[in-house]
Amino acid sequence: MLDHLIRSATVVDGTGAPSYPADVGVRDGRIAAITAPGALTEQAATSEDATGLVLAPGFVDPHTHYDAQLFWDPYATPSLNHGVTTVAAGNCGFSLAPLNPDRPADADYTRRMMSKVEGMSLVALEEGAPWNWHGFGEYLDALEGRIAVNAGFMVGHCALRRHVMGPDAIGGQPSPEQLRRMLDLCHEAMEAGAWGLSTTQSSTHTDGDGVPVASRHAPPEEPIALSKAVADHEGTQLEAIVAGCLDQFSDDEIDLFTAMTAAAGRPLNWNVLTIDAAVPERVPRQLAAGERARAAGGRIVALTMPILTPMNMSLGTFCALNLIPGWGETLALPVPERIARLRDPAVRAELLRRANSPEAGVFRRLADFGRYVIGDTYSVRNRGLTGRVVRDIAAERGQDPFRCLVDICAEDELRTVLWPMPTDNDPASWELRQSTWRHPDVLLGGSDAGAHLDRMCGAPYTTRFLGDCLRGRGLVPLEEAVKMLTDDPARLFGLRDRGRVQPGFHADLVLFDPARIDAAPAALVHDLPGGSPRLDAKAIGIVSVRVNGVETIREDRVTGAVPGRVLRSGRDTRTVPTG
Repeated sequence: MLDHLIRSATVVDGTGAPSYPADVGVRDGRIAAITAPGALTEQAATSEDATGLVLAPGFVDPHTHYDAQLFWDPYATPSLNHGVTTVAAGNCGFSLAPLNPDRPADADYTRRMMSKVEGMSLVALEEGAPWNWHGFGEYLDALEGRIAVNAGFMVGHCALRRHVMGPDAIGGQPSPEQLRRMLDLCHEAMEAGAWGLSTTQSSTHTDGDGVPVASRHAPPEEPIALSKAVADHEGTQLEAIVAGCLDQFSDDEIDLFTAMTAAAGRPLNWNVLTIDAAVPERVPRQLAAGERARAAGGRIVALTMPILTPMNMSLGTFCALNLIPGWGETLALPVPERIARLRDPAVRAELLRRANSPEAGVFRRLADFGRYVIGDTYSVRNRGLTGRVVRDIAAERGQDPFRCLVDICAEDELRTVLWPMPTDNDPASWELRQSTWRHPDVLLGGSDAGAHLDRMCGAPYTTRFLGDCLRGRGLVPLEEAVKMLTDDPARLFGLRDRGRVQPGFHADLVLFDPARIDAAPAALVHDLPGGSPRLDAKAIGIVSVRVNGVETIREDRVTGAVPGRVLRSGRDTRTVPTG
């Protein structure tokens, strides 16, 4: 007997092949049968009529930070609501394990680091996770059997360094014995099921004390040696971030990526390729890394988002504005002093100069303050400004846009929420995206879901992209779009029997209405442990989500089932060749 029968669905199987009508039967967590409508006669415990609905494989998000959130939110919301059934975490050099049992303070350091570098609520990290593990395997075991999504985890270079070197991981260099211990820990993590190694050299990554995170102090030889350790384990990967990921790689950064992937004999993915027709040289420069890697026997894959994901800003809390060279010192002052400095015309002029200089790199796009939209406000004098564009308010007041924005924020004691309008929403940029998505070294994804919770909401990229393909720009046919969200990332990670609607594959399935699929605008909710805020976005048109055959979402509501699995390298993934 079948566990469930989906009748008369339009199957988009993930391979890119044309859709077709079919009945799909599920048994014991796998797809048991696919037949023409009405031809599947085996009895089923439950069934549903899917006429007019699309049945696709569950979406695979290749870049998340759900490492902590899964403890208090086993449903990985809102990703699961938007059809994501498998997530990759432990990215950017940051994992919650291993933790050195001889240094209990390392857990507090890790929480403060994750709060700063990934924008997670410190209260939620402290109250929402048990922190009862030391080894990487113990961390995976703590999640086993209690999650609703499938999840794989990289081991973070920062955690390895901190475990071995303690506070000396910041600024210090390992002795030969300490490097050997790091390699041993890396092997132990892979043996326990880590998907691979992640590391960062990004200039934006600082810890809770405001200093560069541990892996940023490592010489190139260190991540290359760790990459060689990854090579000894089946079904593993590399993920890395450098400063040039935000704009354009330096030659040294391309050399590092190339040496790592060649040493591991494994694909290396990085996040995130920003596509903007106003910077035509960026995409060729970034994809040149893949060409160099192929010549050395490796493979480098760029992740890129198929939607524009707005990130809100604030002059009162840490955000991307703090990362503009020369801005951090002013924005770190106590609020009264910060307001006084920002109201000084000379200070504003210098901040604008720095923001528009070449050293600002990709952050130059943040300097056009007339394009900002006012979000939530808190003072009487700012009533009625929510939703308005700063340049319009500035014109009414006879002010330059930056001064106008500062005055508005000062009235709210800098709590005003600011939404910069994207500069790359023009037809030429979308045309460039369309061609770039089809490059063999490019993969859709990079949501950062689980991180930057009150600043951005990238998790709904799946439903927004499909809605855009079906009823918006139509840059990609539905079958190709589904393949980009399912089979392509599943193949990159070497997932065994996932990513397709095919007999024998795990029944990770999304049933959606093609006439409605979309995502609602992001809204701030206070549902984290301790009442901390995050941005959430409702899914539209998702009828049902199944993970390993069990329904986890019905009409945007979680069912309470937790059929997800911790996917471990080797057992659940196979090695992907770099050739």
